[in-house]
Amino acid sequence: MVPLRLISFLPALSPSSSYYNCNSSSCRCSRSAMAALPRCAFSVSTAFHGRPVSNHARFAPLWRDLEAFRLQNMQFHPKIRVRRSHRIGTRALASGADIDNGAGAQKEYDYDLFTIGAGSGGVRAARFAANLGARVAICELPFATISSENAGGVGGTCVLRGCVPKKLLVYGSKFAHEFKESRGFGWIYDSKPRHDWSSLISNKNSELQRLVGVYQSILSSAGVNLIEGRGKILDPHTAEVNGKRYTAKHILVSVGGRATVPNVPGKEWVITSDEALDLPSRPGKILIVGGGYIALEFAGIFNGLGSEVHLFVRQKKVLRGFDEEVRSIVADQLALKGIKFHFEESPEAVEKVADGQLLLRTNRGSEVGDCVMFATGRAPNTKNLGLEAVGVKLNDKGAIKVDEFSKTNLDSIWAVGDVTDRLNLTPVALMEGMAFAKTVFGNQSVKPDHASVPSAVFTQPPIGTVGLTEEQAIEKFQDVDVYTSNFRPMKATLSGLPDRAFMKIIVDATSDRILGVHMVGEDAPEILQGFAVAVKAGLTKAHLDSTVGIHPTAAEELAQMVTTSS
Repeated sequence: MVPLRLISFLPALSPSSSYYNCNSSSCRCSRSAMAALPRCAFSVSTAFHGRPVSNHARFAPLWRDLEAFRLQNMQFHPKIRVRRSHRIGTRALASGADIDNGAGAQKEYDYDLFTIGAGSGGVRAARFAANLGARVAICELPFATISSENAGGVGGTCVLRGCVPKKLLVYGSKFAHEFKESRGFGWIYDSKPRHDWSSLISNKNSELQRLVGVYQSILSSAGVNLIEGRGKILDPHTAEVNGKRYTAKHILVSVGGRATVPNVPGKEWVITSDEALDLPSRPGKILIVGGGYIALEFAGIFNGLGSEVHLFVRQKKVLRGFDEEVRSIVADQLALKGIKFHFEESPEAVEKVADGQLLLRTNRGSEVGDCVMFATGRAPNTKNLGLEAVGVKLNDKGAIKVDEFSKTNLDSIWAVGDVTDRLNLTPVALMEGMAFAKTVFGNQSVKPDHASVPSAVFTQPPIGTVGLTEEQAIEKFQDVDVYTSNFRPMKATLSGLPDRAFMKIIVDATSDRILGVHMVGEDAPEILQGFAVAVKAGLTKAHLDSTVGIHPTAAEELAQMVTTSS
């Protein structure tokens, strides 16, 4: 058997298939080994019939038929040397002569794809485009925990200063509540547990460094050329990084968004979520401005770790756009944990006072704290990319306008993720990146599907949601049934804490199809991920009614709601 580098989860392929059989009586190549060859440009030291693998005619159909797959967890056989070709102009086998899928572009281009921004969407698009045979480069700023005009990092916002580090701090902050719960179950503490902020931040940063390495390895394994530096578009087929120009048949912009701060006096004293994840010490009292999910998640983090938290919300309620009952219940639960809400208060100025603290002035009064954090929104990170100069159209928020396939008004320039301001969630950016790669390099026409996208808010308690809110459903459908359940979870019966769980199902009464599922309570995001699959597949209320619940769990309540709410 000819030893080859194998990919761990290739689908089982029949060695008897005519695609993988070699008809030469003198050939010693293994049919099964040939079937497992990865779909990218490899130079292999062993030749078949005296010809390089890349010239072996029997491989051409294989390259075209294999789907894109991951290149992690590779097994390397020591008896054969395999190296990936990075030579400009080398055509990958996936771009067979009879397929014009964007790969194997004309030789005047350095790359088939040049990606600006190595966040979730950019890495996914670049990696799978390379798997599909394209010659790909991606550029990204050097790593830093706090982003700037000159710092970013492979992995992007979600991995480095968003979802991942935020969730790690949520985990850390939840122990305070769990210590309180444990007393009802017989646990006794001779002294109050003490938290070390510096240890949490140090461990978090070590994990971020590890993840940067993981993402760099993913790109390298896929054969993507990673270029460090700020990218700028010079023309529809040319990008520049650190003064060097690169040409490409396609350019993808995936630079994400950045936290914004309103232009109020004293804004220089304000931090955003970037800095909040990397403070040198935990503030004794923090004033958070904002009523969206970022503000509420950080309110829960600092509250759980022992800070006094004041939340200033411009509107009458938190979480605009979420289901009305969800909004109310989450605010009530956070207030019970000690977070102080200031509704209908807008920031007017931030001042530094004599003792080094900060004073936040609002339209209704003022409050003094150790730290002022603004979580008032994010904006597409499109400045200084050269987009306007080459004619790429932006909307009034600075987001890149794209069509249903993520293409801009210029045929060679594309954009995915938060920079397009469609649905700003990491999994959506991944989906858009994958759809782009399949469309441009996979000989498929794949539109990103933004319908029934599930989401979570890692407040304490967390929220899980998929589909329409009650208000959206009533506006869109003539006859809607709503089922709700608000109960005390089992753990709270012994802990004695005022924790609640809330669930809501919204049904189109005409078709019986479930339009939305919403939950507030422990493990809500984990539970709703499973329900998201079912909702996407057309789940009906009858399906739920015929399902036997898992007992005793909170999730079983979703299969037992039989009475509509009034």
